[in-house]
Amino acid sequence: MLDVKLLRESPDVIRKDLVKRGLNGELHLVDEAIQHDQQWRKSKTELEALKHKQNQLTVEIAKQKKAGKNVDERLSGLKEISDKIGTLSTEVESHAARLNEILMSLPNILHETVPIGKDDTENVVVRIWGSPPRFDFEPKNHIDILTNLGMLDEERGTKIAGARFFFLKGDAVKLEHSIMRYGLDLISKKGFLPVEPPFMMRRDAYSGVVDMNDFGSVIYKIEQEDLYMIATSEHPLVAMHQDEILDQDSLPIKYCGFSPCFRVEAGTHGKDTKGIFRTHQFYKVEQIAFAKPSQSWALHETMIANAEEIFQNLGIHHRVVNVCTGDIGTVAAKKYDLEAWIPAQARFREMVSCSNCTDYQARRLHIRYRERPGEPTQLVHTLNSTGVSTRALVAIVENFQKKNGNVAIPKPLIPYMDGLEELHQ
Repeated sequence: MLDVKLLRESPDVIRKDLVKRGLNGELHLVDEAIQHDQQWRKSKTELEALKHKQNQLTVEIAKQKKAGKNVDERLSGLKEISDKIGTLSTEVESHAARLNEILMSLPNILHETVPIGKDDTENVVVRIWGSPPRFDFEPKNHIDILTNLGMLDEERGTKIAGARFFFLKGDAVKLEHSIMRYGLDLISKKGFLPVEPPFMMRRDAYSGVVDMNDFGSVIYKIEQEDLYMIATSEHPLVAMHQDEILDQDSLPIKYCGFSPCFRVEAGTHGKDTKGIFRTHQFYKVEQIAFAKPSQSWALHETMIANAEEIFQNLGIHHRVVNVCTGDIGTVAAKKYDLEAWIPAQARFREMVSCSNCTDYQARRLHIRYRERPGEPTQLVHTLNSTGVSTRALVAIVENFQKKNGNVAIPKPLIPYMDGLEELHQ
């Protein structure tokens, strides 16, 4: 959520940011918000003056009644004031509600280093690690590899749940959980506290983390309940400190979330409909941080570095891109994606998203800290980054496939696999 002070003092900053994002069609919202803010302040001033007059008149009427004087005329005046107060109160609430709605919908202000571009094809490569594996055979995709090993059953998954569902079986299940455990252990050693959150959230908490008008179609709602299945552990972990004033000495607070994630995948018709790359449910290890503004940008670099370390240790060729204005979304002020090489597709695919959301979420959720006792509170910055997700299983299976159809296990995961070195029949 944007700061109303920014709207009042520097509306051109918001306008320029919308143009950067290619959202020229939303420029009118800035003018509308300014109008509602001005009307809200004007009506509120009038309302407070009327309430003051109402209080004075009430006191006078009481005195005159006590003195035995006729107060009919003054009571009539009091009723007139009360009616005006009711009308103005409705106006104040209406202007405030629309102003808040607009401020909640306008995107975060981008960091100056975010590249301008229309979509993900114009993201800027920051660095590349490793090189693609070389095969003396035609590499297969992860669907065929796991199916041939008897470890993936898409047909029965679709039969009982629909498209983008599957049964994962045998040692592939162990491998998926080994990946999660490895990521959880590595990030925990970096000072991130492991947390398993609730897998459902109420709307008010969810609205504090995302723009429900923009993101609501992505998440599953529980029928007849004010509950939504979480799309990532980022959402409950950020909302966990809603309406709190954090101890400044504890900042940055760092969590390592682990959970299943549930996504509708609306708008992805025809994209990755087969396999386990883009599915309705998956596992993810997530990094979450609450920081002072002075800490957040260095921490952003640390969190993407943690994710890179996981993929480097696993030996997977990847690159990091600085996500451009047309691909960054509403909440982040800056975002990195880590993309792993997928041999069967001969291209990089997103594995990790790492965002600094500055004070955008914290303002919605009223998460603050105080530097010293007696001083005004300040908003924290919130950050999030994937550590590793089920998509890493896709990358491992395709990058470490062997000619005989088996899959070599990356060395760091072998201890988690009870010494198993290959997926095999």
